[in-house]
Amino acid sequence: MAETTSTAGTDTTVVTDGEDGVRRRDFINIAAVSAAGVGGVATLIPLVSQMSPSADVLAESSTELDVGAIEPGQAVKAVFRKQPLFVRRLTAKEVEEANATDASSLRDPQTLAERTKEGHGDVLITMGVCTHLGCVPLGAAEGEIKGEFGGYFCPCHGSHYDTAGRIRKGPAPTNLEVPEYEFTSDTVVQVG
Repeated sequence: MAETTSTAGTDTTVVTDGEDGVRRRDFINIAAVSAAGVGGVATLIPLVSQMSPSADVLAESSTELDVGAIEPGQAVKAVFRKQPLFVRRLTAKEVEEANATDASSLRDPQTLAERTKEGHGDVLITMGVCTHLGCVPLGAAEGEIKGEFGGYFCPCHGSHYDTAGRIRKGPAPTNLEVPEYEFTSDTVVQVG
């Protein structure tokens, strides 16, 4: 709103803050903040979506195995998320020896029951990656060295694992990792 006053031949215009001035300023502020918000979201969406796993990784995010064909005392290698996976069916003697070991005396104390599923205590599923520096231990294939404790042996730096995949000797700090898995039937396992 503008007022005009006249004094001795000069016209002076005085502008006062009316409702129109405040409304325009508020609109400009809201428009600027909105434009910045839209620009920020438009920038973040591609950045966040590029961090999502690709289709080939999602396809390998779970593995289904039939453990019914594995004989007691036998182990097989599979692949899970581009890493080796060891599936071992323990004999009654191996289960007995693993259960007889005092878990509190181990470097990474775990019982066999904590490493297997209830009702399937003879099926051990672990990642085939040594927890020291990531080498692949031996012992899953026929004729491979199984180490001093009859489980797995890492040839890179000499880590020995027992039949339950627990570290018993060598530089590895922890047991072989047990991935998330569940039995979908008596013989079929879904890993991941």
